[in-house]
Amino acid sequence: MSSASAVAAAQSTTSRVEPQRPAFPQPFGNGTFANNTRFPTHTPVRPTGLQTRSSVLPSLSSTLLSAASSSSKQVKTVVVTPVPVSDASQSATAAVSSSSVAASSSAAASAAPSVSPAEDVSSASATTGTATFYGGNLSGGTCSFTDYTIPSGLYGTAFGGNWDASACGQCVSVTGPNGNTIKAMVVDQCPECDASHLDLFENAFTQIGDKSAGTIDISYSVVPCGISSPLVLKMKSGSSQYFFSMQVVNSNVAISKLEISTDGGSSWKSTTRQTYNFFEISSGSGSDTVDVRVTSVGGKTITVNSVSVADSATKTADSNFSS
Repeated sequence: MSSASAVAAAQSTTSRVEPQRPAFPQPFGNGTFANNTRFPTHTPVRPTGLQTRSSVLPSLSSTLLSAASSSSKQVKTVVVTPVPVSDASQSATAAVSSSSVAASSSAAASAAPSVSPAEDVSSASATTGTATFYGGNLSGGTCSFTDYTIPSGLYGTAFGGNWDASACGQCVSVTGPNGNTIKAMVVDQCPECDASHLDLFENAFTQIGDKSAGTIDISYSVVPCGISSPLVLKMKSGSSQYFFSMQVVNSNVAISKLEISTDGGSSWKSTTRQTYNFFEISSGSGSDTVDVRVTSVGGKTITVNSVSVADSATKTADSNFSS
C-alpha cells in the first residue's frame, strides 16, 4: 500500500471528537440561579479609561524675544475707575423687574397641584447617569414594601450604590434620551450598580427609552412623589412591646429618622434604621402603645399618637409631608 493510501485509510478510521460546550447555570422561573444568586440585570459597559492628550505650548522664538527686549517703546498702563450710576431711575427699574420675576415665581409655585406630573430634569442641575431595566421587585425588594401598591402615576426603580435603605420611598424624576420624563419611586437597591445608575422596572424603562438598547443615558433628580394621601406606619411581623420594628410607607418624601415616646412627648427615644427599611429598638418600647415622631429628609416632622406596637399593626397618620 502506498503512503498516500495509508494516510487516507488512517483518516477515514479516525473518529471525530466534538468540542465540549461550556455548561452555564440555568435560571429558575423566579429569576434566581441554582446557587441562589439573583438573575443579572443589564449592566452598562464602561470604558476602562480615557485617553489623554498632552499639549505643549510653543515657546517664543529667540527672534521675538530679542525684538521685544530691544524695543524702545514704553508700555503705558491705563487705570480705568468705574463710575457709579447717577441715574437712580435705572436702579429702580431693575429692582422693580426683579421683584416682578420673584412674585411671578412665587405665584406659580403656590398654584401647583398637590399631585404634580413628572418634571423634565434635563437641566444642568440634574444628575446624569445610566439606566437599565428588570422585572421589578416591590414586595421582595430592599425596601420591604410588602402589601404596598405604588400610587397611580408612579413607576418603580432600584437605586444604584450602597445607601442602607435611606433612599427607600423617595421619588426621582427621570428623563431619557428621547426627551420623555417619568417619576419613579425607589423600592429596591442595586448594590452592584454605580451610584448614578437606575435599574428601572421594565414598564418605566419603555416609557423613556428603547427596550432593545438595554442601557440608556438618563438625567434625574430627587423630587417629591406627589402623594397627597396620609403616610402609614406599619409594625413588622413579630413586633411587640419587647421588640419594636416599624416601617413608614406612602410618604411623599424620603424619611430620615423615627422616634417614639411613652410619656406623652416629654422625651423621645431614637430608633435604628435597618438595611431592610424598618426602624427598630431591640429592647422594645416597654409599652403597648407609643407616640411616633417621623422626620423627613427636609427636617419636617409628623407626630402620630397612640400607635399600637402589636404584631403587624398599622396606623394611618392624619397628614403627609408637602416637601
